[in-house]
Amino acid sequence: MSEASNPTKYIFVTGGVVSSLGKGIAAASLGRLLKERGYRVTLQKFDPYINVDPGTMSPFQHGEVFVTDDGAETDLDLGHYERFIDESLSQANNITTGRIYSDVIAKERRGDYLGSTVQVIPHITDEIKSRIHRLSDDNDFVITEIGGTVGDIESLPFLEAIRQFRQEIGRENAIFMHLTLIPYIAAAGELKTKPTQHSVRELMQIGIQPHILVCRTEHPLDDEIRHKIALFTNVPLDGVVEARDVETIYQVPIELKRQRLDDTVLRMLGMEAPEPDLGPWRQMVNTIKTPGGGEVKIAVVGKYTELVDSYKSVQEALLHGGIANDVKVEIDWLSSEQFDETNVDKLEKYHGLLVPGGFGARGIEGMLTAIRWARENELPYLGICLGLQCAVIEFARNIVGLTDSDSYEFQENAENAVICLMDSQMQVTNKGGTMRLGAYPARLLDGSLAARIYGATEISERHRHRFEVNNEFRPSLEEHGLVISGTSPDGQLVEMVEIPDHPFFVAGQFHPELKSRPMRPAPLFAGFVEAAVERARSSNPSQVEPIAAGD
Repeated sequence: MSEASNPTKYIFVTGGVVSSLGKGIAAASLGRLLKERGYRVTLQKFDPYINVDPGTMSPFQHGEVFVTDDGAETDLDLGHYERFIDESLSQANNITTGRIYSDVIAKERRGDYLGSTVQVIPHITDEIKSRIHRLSDDNDFVITEIGGTVGDIESLPFLEAIRQFRQEIGRENAIFMHLTLIPYIAAAGELKTKPTQHSVRELMQIGIQPHILVCRTEHPLDDEIRHKIALFTNVPLDGVVEARDVETIYQVPIELKRQRLDDTVLRMLGMEAPEPDLGPWRQMVNTIKTPGGGEVKIAVVGKYTELVDSYKSVQEALLHGGIANDVKVEIDWLSSEQFDETNVDKLEKYHGLLVPGGFGARGIEGMLTAIRWARENELPYLGICLGLQCAVIEFARNIVGLTDSDSYEFQENAENAVICLMDSQMQVTNKGGTMRLGAYPARLLDGSLAARIYGATEISERHRHRFEVNNEFRPSLEEHGLVISGTSPDGQLVEMVEIPDHPFFVAGQFHPELKSRPMRPAPLFAGFVEAAVERARSSNPSQVEPIAAGD
C-alpha cells in the first residue's frame, strides 16, 4: 500500500515491571492486524545480551533457537512473528548487543571511523538505527521489539537509539507501545496501577513517552482504572489496552481488534485503511478451541522437556497439525532419560511418538528404546533431526544387526558410526554459526510416503545440525528395508527416511516445524497427526469422532 507520500511507519515495543509478559505475542498480533488491513509488515527483535546470536545458548536458559531461511540462529520470538504474519524473516530481523558491538569493533579496526573515539553514542546507537532502516524499503510498517525490561542496563543503548530514531524520521512516523503489568493484590481485592506508573516514569526519564500501553492483567480493567492509568502516564484513553490471558495465543489479535488497537495505531500515525477481514483467522481460532474431531495424545520424548519453550515450534506445529485434522492435540513432554525396557510400555496410551532435535549423548538410549517400541508396535512416529539419526541407529542395531551402531557425536571411537560428521565439519572448532543452517532443497522419492505427504518431489526445509547419515551404511540399511525417501539434490546427503510397512514411520534431517503456520501447517505434522487420529480410532473408536472428508 506504500506510496511516495506515505513513508514507512515504525512501532517500537518495550516492556516493563517484569519480563515474559508477552511482548512478542503482542507485537506479532498487531502485525497480523495491520497485514489484514493490506499493509506490508515486518517485525524485528533487538536482544540485549552480548552473545552474537542465541546459537550457543542453553535451551534450558533461552528456549529454542529459531532458524530462518538464510541460516540465522535467532530468538524464538521470530517464530511467533513468522507464524502470525505468515512471512519468512531473515538475519536482519534479530539483532543482539553482541552483533552490534562486533560489527562496530570490526569497522573501527578497518579504520571506518577515521580516527574518532568510538563510543556508545553515537557509534553504537547509529549502528542500531541502521539495522532498523535496513527493513524500511520493502515495508509499510516495521515493528521493533526491544528485549528485556525498562531499567535493565543492557537495554539502555537500544532505548536511546529508538528515542533518537523517532526524532530523526519525524514524530508523525513512529510511536512507542509499552507492555506492562497490572497485578491483582488478593489481600486488597483490587488491581494495582503503581507498577505501571513507575515503569512509564522510568521510560520518560530517558526521553520516551509511550503512546499505547498494553496492560497484562488477570481481571478486566474497568473505566475507572483505565482513566487512572491514562491520567498518571500521559497516555490517551484509547491507548490503554487490556491484555488478559486467553485460551490460545492465536486469539490475541481478535482481542486486540475488539479494543480497536489497530485503529488507534493508524490514527496516531495519520493513516487510513479498510477494515480487516478476520473471518478465516476467527475460524482457525474456533477450530483450536472447539475441534469437532475429538482428541489425540502425542508423546514428545526429548532432552530438554523440562522447559517446553525449548521445543516451542514443535509445540505450535503439533497444534497446527491438529487444526488441519480438526482435533485437539494433547502433548505429554517426556524426558528421554526416563525411558528403558522396564517402562517403555507407557507409550501404549499415546497415539503418536515424536522425537525432536537436540545435541549430545545424554538421554539417547531412552530415545532409542522409545523408537524401537514405536517401530515394533506400529505407533505413528515422526523424527526430527536428532530423531532421524536415532531412528537410523535403532534400525541399524536391531534390524541390520550392527549392535554397536552409534553416532560419532555420542561415541568418537564407534566402529559402526552410521551417523558421522560432514566432510566440511571435520576441522570446525567454533560452535557458533558453524552448522548446516537454513533452507536447503531436497528431492523426494517418487511414490514414497514423504512425497505423498508433501504432494511434491522437490521441497525446501530449514536445517540446524552437523552430523549426517554415513553413506557407507546406506546400502545395508536399504537392503534391510529402510527407505531413504529424501536426499539432497546431488544424492549425497540423506534428508528423509521411512519404513514402508509401518502405518507412519517417517523422519527428516531438517526441522519442518520452523515453517509451520496456523493456517498453513507443515505437511509432515499434518500427516503425523492424521496418522495419530487413525491410531486413536482403531484403538478406541469413541475417543476420536470421524472427521468429514475434506474437513
